[in-house]
Amino acid sequence: MQFFRRSIRLNKTPRIMVLGLDCASPDLIFSEFKDDLPTLSQLMSTGTWGVLNSSIPCITIPAWSSMMTGRDPGELGFYGFRNRVAYDYESLAVVNSTAVKFPRVWDILSDADKSNYVAAVPQTFPPSPLKGHLISGFLSPNTGSHFTYPAVHKQEVLKITPGYAFDVKDFRTDDKTRLEQHLIDLTNIQFKTLEHAVQHKAWDFFMHVNIGVDRVHHGFWRYHDPQHRFYEPDSPFKDTIRNYYKLVDSQISRLVTLAGDDTTILIVSDHGVKRMDGGICINEWLWRNGWLTFKIPPKTGEINRFDPQNVDWENTKAWGMGGYYGRIFLNVADREPAGTIPQDAYEATRDTLSEALKAITVPDHPQLSTTVMKPEDIYAQVNNIAPDLMVYFGDLHWRSVGSLGHGQHYTYENDTGPDDANHAAEGMFILNEPHASGMGQVNAPYQLMDIAPTLLNRMKITIPSGMRGQIIDNK
Repeated sequence: MQFFRRSIRLNKTPRIMVLGLDCASPDLIFSEFKDDLPTLSQLMSTGTWGVLNSSIPCITIPAWSSMMTGRDPGELGFYGFRNRVAYDYESLAVVNSTAVKFPRVWDILSDADKSNYVAAVPQTFPPSPLKGHLISGFLSPNTGSHFTYPAVHKQEVLKITPGYAFDVKDFRTDDKTRLEQHLIDLTNIQFKTLEHAVQHKAWDFFMHVNIGVDRVHHGFWRYHDPQHRFYEPDSPFKDTIRNYYKLVDSQISRLVTLAGDDTTILIVSDHGVKRMDGGICINEWLWRNGWLTFKIPPKTGEINRFDPQNVDWENTKAWGMGGYYGRIFLNVADREPAGTIPQDAYEATRDTLSEALKAITVPDHPQLSTTVMKPEDIYAQVNNIAPDLMVYFGDLHWRSVGSLGHGQHYTYENDTGPDDANHAAEGMFILNEPHASGMGQVNAPYQLMDIAPTLLNRMKITIPSGMRGQIIDNK
């Protein structure tokens, strides 16, 4: 059955539209919601589609930059939203567009004199020059900032959508009615801008990332997943996630139609989603097990953020950071200011701590299936300051909680606000090319670094030396 009809374009130079769905689940799109998603289902029926393994870590930053540069997070030199910028105990910085030192796909295409329209892609604020137009992503502070390239494009965006928004504010909230409506508003606003751009801007490469899919998972997963600890089967929000996917599918239909029949379409996510069972209070565990010492010990029931000023660094071996995965740092002599681990004991200490982390359990979970990784074992190169250990607690069903005062080494609640979901290591892709039958579902172990060389290949652009990944086949 034909659900949409693409227009025909006279100019037959290669053209690609990439529609990113942050956190989109292959299980939902390929199976559970498939019958409710006519647009994506039709793209699948004549395209190539399958699972796309995410970066390590499988979080928005660095995943989208890894995807668009063909470089792993170690090469990029950032390992999450906030990263150490010095070997002290307090210097952290949010990584923005200036941290991305490798050219992204649209930079390479600009150099090849191809026109681009890039909107809402993570880690694009502040905007950098390109041939074409750019609207920066969700880290943009507000519409009063310089969030477009060229700068004058901001006036056009705000004329089309005066209430343009980059994200849903405070998506970790108990006010689910407000959150649901704000997600719908965000999506409608952004897609209105995109529909205008597709029709009125010159482009060979068009890319947008929808952050709402990620937010709807974090806000409403307990109402969707019967395996969730706090599942509410009779909740008025039981269909919120399904309905949001349906909304996005209908928006994609209009963009695909406007893009024209000779445009390659790529639907892609940076990672997937899974229920969150709870959190491992990493600093509380380190403290209770002799790795971390405080000047004033945490008091049970008084939840406080980790404060480096309260750490007795001369008697501390390790500390951690909270997030969807755990980051562990060792206090190494001649590296950190008050390092306690001798350089020649570094590897042995790291191995000891790694085994101890893998052995952490919680009630009803005698084996959490925790994975502990060393950066140099998983990256082609390790730049800037990486964690000494990277931890996926409980196969990512458990996040890392950095705060203190929980009275035990685990919690069933998120310490940064209500959050129902964690990230899964597998995202998805659907590649639909004009006038060609795809391969259908593929089981090849594709990885998100394969996207950049695939896009350049389809645009007939030479793949830069050093770019990693393989080209996704279409036959």
